[in-house]
Amino acid sequence: MSDSTTPAFSLEFFPPRDLAGQERLVRAAKQMLAIQPKYVSVTFGAGGSTRAGTADAVRTLRNLGCDAAPHLSCVGASRQDLRDILQTYKNEGVRRVVALRGDLPSGMGGDAGELRYANELVSFIREETGDWFHIEVAAYPEMHPQATHPSTDLDHFVAKVNAGADAAITQYFFNADAYFDFVDRAQAKGVRVPIVPGIMPITNHTQLLRFSEMCGAEVPRWIRLRLAEFGDDKASIRAFGVDVVTELCQNLLDNGAPGLHFYTLNHAEAPLAVWKELAL
Repeated sequence: MSDSTTPAFSLEFFPPRDLAGQERLVRAAKQMLAIQPKYVSVTFGAGGSTRAGTADAVRTLRNLGCDAAPHLSCVGASRQDLRDILQTYKNEGVRRVVALRGDLPSGMGGDAGELRYANELVSFIREETGDWFHIEVAAYPEMHPQATHPSTDLDHFVAKVNAGADAAITQYFFNADAYFDFVDRAQAKGVRVPIVPGIMPITNHTQLLRFSEMCGAEVPRWIRLRLAEFGDDKASIRAFGVDVVTELCQNLLDNGAPGLHFYTLNHAEAPLAVWKELAL
Protein backbone atom coordinates (compact mmCIF):
# COMPACT_ATOMS: atom_id res chain seq x y z
CA MET A 1 0.00 0.00 0.00
CA SER A 2 2.93 2.33 0.53
CA ASP A 3 6.02 3.13 -1.50
CA SER A 4 8.04 3.26 1.70
CA THR A 5 8.87 0.32 3.89
CA THR A 6 8.83 2.53 6.97
CA PRO A 7 5.35 3.32 8.33
CA ALA A 8 4.58 7.03 8.66
CA PHE A 9 2.91 8.29 11.82
CA SER A 10 0.80 11.42 12.01
CA LEU A 11 -1.39 13.11 14.60
CA GLU A 12 -4.59 15.14 14.71
CA PHE A 13 -5.21 18.05 17.09
CA PHE A 14 -8.10 20.47 17.41
CA PRO A 15 -7.93 24.25 17.92
CA PRO A 16 -8.02 25.15 21.64
CA ARG A 17 -10.90 27.30 22.86
CA ASP A 18 -9.14 29.08 25.73
CA LEU A 19 -5.77 29.61 27.40
CA ALA A 20 -5.97 26.34 29.34
CA GLY A 21 -6.71 24.52 26.10
CA GLN A 22 -3.79 26.25 24.41
CA GLU A 23 -1.45 25.08 27.18
CA ARG A 24 -2.82 21.54 26.91
CA LEU A 25 -2.27 21.53 23.14
CA VAL A 26 1.34 22.68 23.48
CA ARG A 27 2.02 20.18 26.26
CA ALA A 28 0.53 17.29 24.28
CA ALA A 29 2.33 18.28 21.08
CA LYS A 30 5.69 18.47 22.86
CA GLN A 31 5.15 15.02 24.37
CA MET A 32 4.07 13.56 21.04
CA LEU A 33 7.18 14.85 19.27
CA ALA A 34 8.85 11.73 20.72
CA ILE A 35 7.31 9.63 17.94
CA GLN A 36 8.65 12.01 15.29
CA PRO A 37 5.35 12.43 13.44
CA LYS A 38 5.55 12.93 9.70
CA TYR A 39 3.04 15.73 10.14
CA VAL A 40 0.22 16.88 12.39
CA SER A 41 -3.22 18.03 11.26
CA VAL A 42 -5.53 20.61 12.82
CA THR A 43 -9.30 20.30 12.58
CA PHE A 44 -11.77 22.86 11.30
CA GLY A 45 -15.13 23.53 13.00
CA ALA A 46 -18.50 23.11 11.30
CA GLY A 47 -19.07 25.76 8.66
CA GLY A 48 -15.62 27.22 9.27
CA SER A 49 -16.45 28.13 12.87
CA THR A 50 -12.85 27.65 14.03
CA ARG A 51 -11.11 29.09 10.95
CA ALA A 52 -8.98 31.58 12.90
CA GLY A 53 -8.34 29.03 15.65
CA THR A 54 -7.20 26.47 13.10
CA ALA A 55 -4.71 28.91 11.58
CA ASP A 56 -3.43 29.93 15.03
CA ALA A 57 -2.98 26.29 16.09
CA VAL A 58 -1.13 25.54 12.85
CA ARG A 59 1.28 28.40 13.60
CA THR A 60 1.76 27.20 17.18
CA LEU A 61 2.53 23.65 16.08
CA ARG A 62 4.87 24.80 13.33
CA ASN A 63 6.74 26.90 15.88
CA LEU A 64 7.26 23.68 17.87
CA GLY A 65 8.88 22.11 14.82
CA CYS A 66 5.92 20.16 13.43
CA ASP A 67 4.92 20.01 9.79
CA ALA A 68 1.34 21.15 10.38
CA ALA A 69 -1.55 20.59 7.96
CA PRO A 70 -4.72 22.64 8.41
CA HIS A 71 -8.06 21.03 7.66
CA LEU A 72 -9.84 23.00 4.96
CA SER A 73 -13.59 22.75 4.38
CA CYS A 74 -15.63 24.07 1.47
CA VAL A 75 -18.88 24.28 3.47
CA GLY A 76 -19.87 27.88 4.13
CA ALA A 77 -16.99 29.28 2.07
CA SER A 78 -16.91 31.10 -1.26
CA ARG A 79 -14.20 30.50 -3.84
CA GLN A 80 -12.66 33.81 -2.84
CA ASP A 81 -12.67 32.80 0.84
CA LEU A 82 -10.85 29.60 -0.05
CA ARG A 83 -8.46 31.44 -2.37
CA ASP A 84 -7.54 33.84 0.44
CA ILE A 85 -7.03 31.03 2.97
CA LEU A 86 -4.84 29.05 0.58
CA GLN A 87 -2.75 32.12 -0.24
CA THR A 88 -2.25 32.87 3.46
CA TYR A 89 -1.08 29.35 4.18
CA LYS A 90 1.14 29.38 1.11
CA ASN A 91 2.71 32.68 2.19
CA GLU A 92 3.44 31.16 5.60
CA GLY A 93 5.16 28.15 4.05
CA VAL A 94 2.49 25.54 4.81
CA ARG A 95 2.87 22.70 2.30
CA ARG A 96 0.14 20.27 3.35
CA VAL A 97 -3.64 20.51 3.78
CA VAL A 98 -6.48 18.12 4.60
CA ALA A 99 -9.33 18.83 2.15
CA LEU A 100 -12.82 18.03 3.40
CA ARG A 101 -16.38 18.85 2.49
CA GLY A 102 -16.93 19.69 6.13
CA ASP A 103 -19.96 19.69 8.38
CA LEU A 104 -22.93 21.99 8.10
CA PRO A 105 -23.63 23.89 11.31
CA SER A 106 -27.21 23.57 12.55
CA GLY A 107 -29.57 25.92 10.76
CA MET A 108 -27.42 26.29 7.64
CA GLY A 109 -28.95 25.29 4.32
CA GLY A 110 -27.78 22.23 2.43
CA ASP A 111 -26.06 24.19 -0.37
CA ALA A 112 -23.94 26.47 1.81
CA GLY A 113 -20.80 27.49 -0.04
CA GLU A 114 -19.94 27.61 -3.73
CA LEU A 115 -18.31 24.18 -3.72
CA ARG A 116 -20.48 21.30 -2.56
CA TYR A 117 -18.18 18.29 -2.43
CA ALA A 118 -14.64 17.48 -1.37
CA ASN A 119 -13.58 16.43 -4.88
CA GLU A 120 -14.52 19.94 -6.07
CA LEU A 121 -12.38 21.39 -3.28
CA VAL A 122 -9.42 19.22 -4.25
CA SER A 123 -9.77 20.32 -7.89
CA PHE A 124 -10.00 23.95 -6.79
CA ILE A 125 -6.84 23.69 -4.67
CA ARG A 126 -4.98 22.16 -7.62
CA GLU A 127 -6.26 24.85 -10.01
CA GLU A 128 -5.26 27.65 -7.64
CA THR A 129 -1.96 26.38 -6.28
CA GLY A 130 -0.69 23.65 -8.62
CA ASP A 131 1.40 21.12 -6.75
CA TRP A 132 2.32 23.42 -3.86
CA PHE A 133 0.17 21.51 -1.37
CA HIS A 134 0.27 17.84 -0.47
CA ILE A 135 -3.46 17.12 -0.21
CA GLU A 136 -4.93 14.58 2.20
CA VAL A 137 -8.58 13.56 1.90
CA ALA A 138 -10.92 11.51 4.08
CA ALA A 139 -11.88 7.87 3.58
CA TYR A 140 -14.64 5.88 5.29
CA PRO A 141 -14.00 2.12 5.57
CA GLU A 142 -17.41 1.63 7.23
CA MET A 143 -19.14 4.12 4.88
CA HIS A 144 -19.78 7.82 5.38
CA PRO A 145 -22.80 8.25 7.67
CA GLN A 146 -24.64 10.25 4.98
CA ALA A 147 -23.83 7.88 2.11
CA THR A 148 -26.57 5.68 0.69
CA HIS A 149 -24.51 2.67 -0.42
CA PRO A 150 -20.93 1.42 0.08
CA SER A 151 -20.37 1.45 -3.69
CA THR A 152 -21.42 5.09 -4.15
CA ASP A 153 -19.38 6.08 -1.11
CA LEU A 154 -16.34 4.41 -2.68
CA ASP A 155 -17.02 6.24 -5.95
CA HIS A 156 -16.97 9.55 -4.06
CA PHE A 157 -13.62 8.62 -2.55
CA VAL A 158 -12.18 7.66 -5.95
CA ALA A 159 -13.38 11.02 -7.33
CA LYS A 160 -11.41 12.85 -4.62
CA VAL A 161 -8.27 10.90 -5.45
CA ASN A 162 -8.72 11.46 -9.18
CA ALA A 163 -9.18 15.18 -8.56
CA GLY A 164 -5.62 15.34 -7.29
CA ALA A 165 -5.36 14.00 -3.72
CA ASP A 166 -1.96 12.68 -2.67
CA ALA A 167 -3.09 10.48 0.23
CA ALA A 168 -6.07 9.65 2.43
CA ILE A 169 -6.79 9.36 6.14
CA THR A 170 -9.61 7.08 7.22
CA GLN A 171 -12.30 7.60 9.78
CA TYR A 172 -11.41 5.57 12.83
CA PHE A 173 -12.62 1.98 13.14
CA PHE A 174 -12.06 -1.03 15.38
CA ASN A 175 -12.55 -3.73 12.76
CA ALA A 176 -9.38 -4.12 10.68
CA ASP A 177 -11.25 -6.16 8.06
CA ALA A 178 -13.30 -3.10 7.17
CA TYR A 179 -10.11 -1.20 6.41
CA PHE A 180 -8.51 -3.97 4.33
CA ASP A 181 -11.74 -4.51 2.38
CA PHE A 182 -11.99 -0.77 1.65
CA VAL A 183 -8.36 -0.58 0.47
CA ASP A 184 -8.81 -3.64 -1.76
CA ARG A 185 -11.94 -2.15 -3.34
CA ALA A 186 -10.27 1.24 -3.82
CA GLN A 187 -7.21 -0.31 -5.44
CA ALA A 188 -9.46 -2.34 -7.73
CA LYS A 189 -10.77 1.03 -8.96
CA GLY A 190 -7.26 2.26 -9.68
CA VAL A 191 -6.45 4.11 -6.44
CA ARG A 192 -2.71 4.05 -5.79
CA VAL A 193 -2.30 6.73 -3.12
CA PRO A 194 -1.58 5.69 0.50
CA ILE A 195 -4.72 5.15 2.59
CA VAL A 196 -3.65 5.66 6.19
CA PRO A 197 -5.86 4.22 8.93
CA GLY A 198 -7.17 6.70 11.48
CA ILE A 199 -6.76 5.50 15.06
CA MET A 200 -8.95 6.57 17.98
CA PRO A 201 -7.56 5.81 21.46
CA ILE A 202 -10.11 4.43 23.95
CA THR A 203 -10.09 6.52 27.13
CA ASN A 204 -13.72 7.41 27.84
CA HIS A 205 -16.73 5.10 27.36
CA THR A 206 -19.52 7.65 26.86
CA GLN A 207 -17.36 9.97 24.75
CA LEU A 208 -16.35 7.13 22.45
CA LEU A 209 -19.95 6.03 21.92
CA ARG A 210 -21.07 9.62 21.28
CA PHE A 211 -18.31 10.26 18.72
CA SER A 212 -18.96 6.92 17.04
CA GLU A 213 -22.70 7.57 16.75
CA MET A 214 -21.99 10.93 15.09
CA CYS A 215 -19.42 9.70 12.58
CA GLY A 216 -20.78 6.24 11.79
CA ALA A 217 -17.90 4.26 13.30
CA GLU A 218 -18.91 0.87 14.66
CA VAL A 219 -17.83 -0.01 18.20
CA PRO A 220 -18.00 -3.84 18.34
CA ARG A 221 -20.42 -5.28 20.86
CA TRP A 222 -17.70 -7.02 22.87
CA ILE A 223 -15.85 -3.70 23.32
CA ARG A 224 -19.03 -1.90 24.36
CA LEU A 225 -19.85 -4.60 26.90
CA ARG A 226 -16.36 -4.58 28.39
CA LEU A 227 -16.36 -0.79 28.66
CA ALA A 228 -19.79 -0.80 30.31
CA GLU A 229 -18.56 -3.36 32.81
CA PHE A 230 -15.68 -1.11 33.87
CA GLY A 231 -18.13 1.63 34.87
CA ASP A 232 -16.22 4.62 36.26
CA ASP A 233 -12.94 2.75 36.63
CA LYS A 234 -10.89 5.07 34.40
CA ALA A 235 -7.61 3.24 34.92
CA SER A 236 -9.11 -0.05 33.76
CA ILE A 237 -10.73 1.62 30.74
CA ARG A 238 -7.40 3.17 29.75
CA ALA A 239 -5.50 -0.11 30.16
CA PHE A 240 -8.14 -2.02 28.19
CA GLY A 241 -8.14 0.69 25.53
CA VAL A 242 -4.38 0.54 25.11
CA ASP A 243 -4.52 -3.25 24.68
CA VAL A 244 -7.35 -3.15 22.13
CA VAL A 245 -5.93 -0.29 20.07
CA THR A 246 -2.38 -1.66 20.15
CA GLU A 247 -3.58 -5.01 18.81
CA LEU A 248 -5.52 -3.24 16.07
CA CYS A 249 -2.50 -1.12 15.10
CA GLN A 250 -0.18 -4.13 15.05
CA ASN A 251 -2.59 -6.01 12.81
CA LEU A 252 -2.77 -3.04 10.43
CA LEU A 253 0.98 -2.57 10.25
CA ASP A 254 1.70 -6.29 9.91
CA ASN A 255 -0.62 -6.44 6.92
CA GLY A 256 0.72 -3.49 5.00
CA ALA A 257 -0.91 -0.30 6.29
CA PRO A 258 1.35 2.61 5.24
CA GLY A 259 1.19 4.26 8.66
CA LEU A 260 -1.14 5.34 11.45
CA HIS A 261 -2.93 8.64 12.04
CA PHE A 262 -3.77 9.14 15.72
CA TYR A 263 -6.80 11.21 16.74
CA THR A 264 -5.20 12.63 19.91
CA LEU A 265 -8.11 14.77 21.22
CA ASN A 266 -5.23 17.04 22.38
CA HIS A 267 -4.00 14.44 24.88
CA ALA A 268 -0.72 12.58 24.48
CA GLU A 269 -0.95 9.82 27.09
CA ALA A 270 -3.10 7.24 25.26
CA PRO A 271 -1.48 7.57 21.80
CA LEU A 272 1.99 7.45 23.38
CA ALA A 273 1.05 4.34 25.40
CA VAL A 274 -0.05 2.59 22.19
CA TRP A 275 3.06 3.70 20.33
CA LYS A 276 5.31 2.37 23.12
CA GLU A 277 3.46 -0.96 23.17
CA LEU A 278 4.06 -1.26 19.43
CA ALA A 279 7.80 -0.96 20.21
CA LEU A 280 8.46 1.14 17.14
